[in-house]
Formats: sequence, C-alpha cells, structure tokens
Amino acid sequence: MTEDNLLKKWLNEELTDAEKQAFSKRDDYALNREIIENAKHFKASKFSKIDDFNDFKNKYHNPIKIKSNKWIKPLLRIAAILLISFGIYTTFFNNDIIVKRTLASEKTTISLPDLSQVTLNAESEINYDSDLWNSKRSINLKGEAYFKVAKGKTFDVITQSGVVTVVGTEFNVKARDNYFEVICYEGIVKVVSDTITKQLLAGDMYRILNNTFSEDRVNASKPSWTNNRSRFKAVPLKKVIDELERQFNIKVSFKDTDTTRLFTGGFTHNNLKNALSAITQPMNLSFKISSSNQVLIHGNTD
Repeated sequence: MTEDNLLKKWLNEELTDAEKQAFSKRDDYALNREIIENAKHFKASKFSKIDDFNDFKNKYHNPIKIKSNKWIKPLLRIAAILLISFGIYTTFFNNDIIVKRTLASEKTTISLPDLSQVTLNAESEINYDSDLWNSKRSINLKGEAYFKVAKGKTFDVITQSGVVTVVGTEFNVKARDNYFEVICYEGIVKVVSDTITKQLLAGDMYRILNNTFSEDRVNASKPSWTNNRSRFKAVPLKKVIDELERQFNIKVSFKDTDTTRLFTGGFTHNNLKNALSAITQPMNLSFKISSSNQVLIHGNTD
C-alpha cells in the first residue's frame, strides 16, 4: 500500500491493526498527529468548504510557513554580547583616570590640566579624573609630592590620613605609613585630618607622626628633597632609613639598634656611603654595605 493511501485511510479511520502499527512507525507520524490535534481546536466557518484529500495532500507536501519565535533567543544573545562589549569599552577605553607613579630612587614632575605642577618623590603615586578636572580639581596621593597650584577653583589633595585644600599656593604633602606631614611654602593651606582642622600660612608645618600631632616652622622656600637632599627634624630613625631605602633602592636591616631614637639632620641622594655616614655618625652607629645592596646598621660596642 502506498504512503498516500495509508495516510488517507488513517484520516478516515479505516486502518487495520497491522496498518496502524505500520503507520505509527512512519517518520511523519508525530507531525500528522500534531496537525490533527491542533485542528480540533478550530471551528469551521459556515462559509468554508471542506478540503478533499487531494487538497489536504497538497497542503501537507507544501505546508504554509509559520513564523517562529526562535529568532528571539539569538537576538537576546546578540544583545547580551553588545551590552558586555559596551561595558568593557566604557571601562577600558573611556576611563579618564590619570595615574602617575614613581619607583625607588626616581622623581618626576607632572603638569596638570590647569598648568598646576606636581613633583613626585620616590615611590609615590597620584591619580585624578581629567574629565572632571575643570569642575573639580581633586587629586589622590600616596607617598610624597610638592605642589605648585595655579590659581582657580578649590584644589584638594586627598590622602588616607587627611585632606589638604588650597586655592593657589605651593605646599608639600607627605602621606607615608603612620607619617602625615604638610608644609606650606606660599599662600594658605587648609588641612583636615580626623578631628583636627588647621589653616597653615607660609612656613607652617603640620605633622601627625605615629598618631602624635605637632606643629613647627620652616625657613626653606621649597622642600629639600626636590634638590636631592632629605632633611629631618626630630624624626624616628626608622622613618629616616625608610626614606634612605626609597632614594637609593636598597634594603636596610638593624642589629643592636634602637630605631625609635629621634634623628635631626639630613643626607644627599647622590652617594650612598656619604648618606649612611651622615645618618649613623651623629647617632654613634656603624654600617656595612654588601655587594647586593643590602645594608646592615648596627650599634657600636665598647
């Protein structure tokens, strides 16, 4: 029996048991059943004409194309890819945060968008948003920097230990581990740190060292480190050596040495031996430099 005759008998419910079994194994059996089941949900119009078998066969072999919503999933997938791509572009290519940093024994001067200048000491970093600079002059600092600020809107230097606010002036900010110091060289500087708020004039120094606040006066017109010389007044030896390590890119260890002793003096950045001598001799200490730039400072024994 041909397939068309078998289909015709199935539609007319004239199949024998053997023919039903054979028809159910056909590849198009499931499709035929689905067509018939769906047709039961529709009522024929009173003006419609019932198709004969030949018309049904023609429609079966040339089915009307039904729009599918399978396109939705690919479209959603494409939209998701575009959204992720836009996020990546925004993050990596439309980022206006400018970052400048220095390594050990390195200093550099940076010009800001308003022609203000920042000189970074060794192992220091600043970052700021160039896109917002005209409306908000704000810069984040880690380490030490000397600022020459052009007159204009308020200029903020933000550190972990406090905020320094100026309009147009010259000042130095040191924001190291447990060491926050601001020195005003020109103009007026406002410093806010924790519960302490101070206004500094030219020559004023503001310091929080190991959680202890102090004030002092300086006579210099700019920080000495910008001329390759570090100077200290009543600073613990460990903090002095920390600066020595940054300027010469070395590592210092101690033996029989009280690193909390206060040091007043300075050292130059162009000769390691001379710098070590300038620190150790006034404190009756000795030093030894190894070939790998390791330095040992030890106390003198009688």
